[in-house]
Amino acid sequence: MNTKDIVYVALFAALMAVLGLFPPFTLPITGVPITAQSLAPMLAGAILGARRGALSVVLFLVLVALGLPLLAGGRGGFGVFLGPTGGFMIGWAISAFIIGFLIEKFWNRLNVVNTAAIIAFGGIVVLYGLGNAWVAVAVDISYWKATVGSLPFLVGDALKVFVATGAALAVRRAYPLVSHA
Repeated sequence: MNTKDIVYVALFAALMAVLGLFPPFTLPITGVPITAQSLAPMLAGAILGARRGALSVVLFLVLVALGLPLLAGGRGGFGVFLGPTGGFMIGWAISAFIIGFLIEKFWNRLNVVNTAAIIAFGGIVVLYGLGNAWVAVAVDISYWKATVGSLPFLVGDALKVFVATGAALAVRRAYPLVSHA
């Protein structure tokens, strides 16, 4: 990794921390909060690509595991990975990687529709699949109940997909080498 890569990774880890400043709203069924932070892996993957996007999330998660209160609501420490949100947090890194991989793969064919589809796939389908599986284990409920309990998140996450799509396409036009380096 060169200096530019390190700066991008650190910048997006910082962005993820900043998005944690928005207060969370915790749903009673699953104990998983609605936060702005799930926008960051979408942006990281779509703008930085697979490797740098995933690394920015991993850096953020390492800082959280070390105890920095960077999660929404000022949470931090290794214990948060064992709670109901743990699968979503690990899923953030995988989501960023998948989004970045698909953006890189379809780089020459990106438009609003397929960019939104890629971000929705990685940022909702993949993330919910992993996160809901862990919620089911952590809270001791069925996968189906965890999935139904996550439905209120869809509206906000769909809005995040549109924000990430607009930002990714704007960056692609203005700085094409950021995403495809």
